[in-house]
Amino acid sequence: MAKLTKKTDPKTPAPKAVKEKKAAASKPVKTETTKKAKVEKQEVRQFNAVEVYSRFTDFDIGLFKSGKHYKLYEKFGSHVIEFNGVVGTYFSVWAPNAQHVAVIGNFNYWDRGSHPLFVRWDASGIWEGFIPNIGDGETYKYYIKSSTGEDLEKSDPFALRWEEPPRTASIVADTYYEWKDTKWMKDRHAHNSLNSPYSVYEVHIGSWARNPESPDAFYNYEQLADKLVPYVKEMGFTHVEFMPIAEHPYYPSWGYQVSGYYAASSRYGSPKQLMKLVEAFHKAEIGVILDWVPSHFPGDVHALYKFDGTHLYEHADARKGFHPDWKSYIFNYGRNEVRAFLISNALFWLDRYHVDGLRVDAVASMLYLDYSRKHGEWEPNIYGGNENLEAISLLKEFNEACYSHFPDTQTIAEESTAYTGVSRPVYTGGLGFGMKWMMGWMHDTIKYFSTDPLFRKYHHNQITFSLIYAFTENFMLPFSHDEVVYGKGSMLRKMPGDEWQQFANLRLVYSYMFTHPGSKLLFMGCEFGQGSEWNYSQSLEWYVLEYPNHRGIQETVKALNKLYKTEPALYEKSFEGAGFEWIDGGNAENSILIYGRKGHDPKDDLVIILNMTPTPHHGSRVGVPAAGSWKEIFNSDEKQYWGSGMTNTKAIKSEKEYWHARENSILVDLPPLGAIVLKRAK
Repeated sequence: MAKLTKKTDPKTPAPKAVKEKKAAASKPVKTETTKKAKVEKQEVRQFNAVEVYSRFTDFDIGLFKSGKHYKLYEKFGSHVIEFNGVVGTYFSVWAPNAQHVAVIGNFNYWDRGSHPLFVRWDASGIWEGFIPNIGDGETYKYYIKSSTGEDLEKSDPFALRWEEPPRTASIVADTYYEWKDTKWMKDRHAHNSLNSPYSVYEVHIGSWARNPESPDAFYNYEQLADKLVPYVKEMGFTHVEFMPIAEHPYYPSWGYQVSGYYAASSRYGSPKQLMKLVEAFHKAEIGVILDWVPSHFPGDVHALYKFDGTHLYEHADARKGFHPDWKSYIFNYGRNEVRAFLISNALFWLDRYHVDGLRVDAVASMLYLDYSRKHGEWEPNIYGGNENLEAISLLKEFNEACYSHFPDTQTIAEESTAYTGVSRPVYTGGLGFGMKWMMGWMHDTIKYFSTDPLFRKYHHNQITFSLIYAFTENFMLPFSHDEVVYGKGSMLRKMPGDEWQQFANLRLVYSYMFTHPGSKLLFMGCEFGQGSEWNYSQSLEWYVLEYPNHRGIQETVKALNKLYKTEPALYEKSFEGAGFEWIDGGNAENSILIYGRKGHDPKDDLVIILNMTPTPHHGSRVGVPAAGSWKEIFNSDEKQYWGSGMTNTKAIKSEKEYWHARENSILVDLPPLGAIVLKRAK
């Protein structure tokens, strides 16, 4: 590191704070001791506008160049430090093809010439330097003169905070926080394991709820800690999943067009306020999952696109670097520095924000070179195939990094194709995710339940097909935000029939979801049967809870979450075939499904019966796994759920009559468009 000069470079004007300090230093200072005189002399030492300083070691640079540095957020960006007795900010940015890089901001009146950074001598492409007397809260950007002479003003890719859109400057900030969630972090492995209940409430922060007195204003992270946390707890969900909260310039993108990968969106408050929200969830024993978007980014001029005047973060070849569906840009997964940027970002949220999992968006678009492309619009890989080998390699490395550094977290893939081994370990040839969204189940289930019950017998295979492949992956069953937008209608309005039948069908489909093998995800508003499609620009329609039919849906979801968490048969073997058996999956004529769920202890075995038509059935014979008395522990037709009240109130003693290939059977009443769950009475 270069030695400090004691005089300011005349070619580089000193910032205002330094000039004022120099003026003060010109006055005589009275001292009591020689020691004190030395201290005061040191305090008025003159600094250059930008001092040579680095946080990078040679080892850091080697890791960065090889794509193996997973904590770049500790090095890049802006960091308030004390250097030679003066507090200031260290800046560093990767711009290998720039002629000149400088920090501009309010502190220097956005002067492009006053605070140039120094380029490192090791061909890393890193520009860095220490600027005295600026600190937290300072807005800034990087002025970059490209190799072609283009003048660019770019926000910091590693900034920990950005201005609230539409403003685009970065802000000097830190993520230091004294966490008070020790108990949760110590026990997190139990909450996040694959043999524990995992029920997720998917939330878009900007539209979950808004202040009725100011409907255009967002609740901030801290306010949500007082409102959202107790609600999720009351509803019985084990986890909450936030749609992307990293900074994004275009609000209608729902957060999926990210510009500031390391910054929580300023629309909803500060980094520390988000940490308080995460902490509040942890204190309530609820895990927090974030949507993470490594698949693409927008072309806004202030952000990553052509960052130093070249295709630095994105692939230069439009056949690989431009996304035709979203009109956005695809990361160059083959570039080591970009890989390190992305993996460091994933670990950043797990590390600094104590996040418990990452749901990776649009994995299918990453895996295939011909995704949404016509013939001639894509280039095959080196083996002539359509797999994006660089993206596949990145995803494997990402999962290995997450689970090696944070083994008690989960990564979840939104992957819509039949790609093999998404949730299988990398060492067996898989991608290494913990879970995968079961998109086929979601589409088949919605299609089946959208069908008039009169004709469901002709579509019976749609509702049974998922069990053919249910254990090929660790599947999560999602009813997500994508299913209640763009004219698809709300979950309630997908259901056929009159009002009563619509609500009964919705209770039934949720009962099927919670008793089907796999973890669960439900988008906000679906849990109380909102009638309208989700609108990102306004609050959910909470007023409908004034009506008993909507309260009935909400109470059903509460009861299902409680059932799911208290019955081991519903979660202990959720990802293995030994946890499920068909009792009668072939009764297409009556559209009735009967199946069993199993845990480690046979005493926990459950029998689930779904009647998919409005026709009630009295005294239906059902084969059961064991002799004894069977008790109804859940019925979606109970009056408290706005059902008709057709329930089996007494324990049912089995009879020694062979039925459904079982030695013992019982007689039960099946409610219309209803689900019942039976368990042996102790």
